Amino acid sequence: MFRHRADVDISAMRENMRSRMEEAGLPYGNRGMIYNSRLAQELGVWADTQQSTDDIHDLLFRAYFVENQNISDVEVLLKLAGKAGLDQVEARKVLQERTFSPRLDEDWARSRQAGIMSVPTFSSRELYVVGCQPYELLERFVNHLNELSAGN
Repeated sequence: MFRHRADVDISAMRENMRSRMEEAGLPYGNRGMIYNSRLAQELGVWADTQQSTDDIHDLLFRAYFVENQNISDVEVLLKLAGKAGLDQVEARKVLQERTFSPRLDEDWARSRQAGIMSVPTFSSRELYVVGCQPYELLERFVNHLNELSAGN
């Protein structure tokens, strides 16, 4: 991903992410690979239309960020769907036929139109906080929004 950028310090990036996740109380593993998350996102969009016993988004997060699983692999995604209480036969069909790809494209288009190019992004009143940020910055953002609301 960064092979054309000599100025990128991957170790520093990992350590920064690890410390931010730790600060937020989120688990974080020793990730050595970056996987294409497109199919996982399509699965998530489909899962949002289904009744499930567990949150697929939490399972996908844990699989990728904690367990370093390849979330571009259909079999990995099907196991996670099953863990979430989703119909694995239907999930396979959704992934093979790319049924929810257009819906995901719409979500991405809406995000681009709003200027959102990174996750997480917090927005309100055309103000944005982009990326994993310290709690204090998010607190300042919310307080600022409250001040704006009080002024109206």
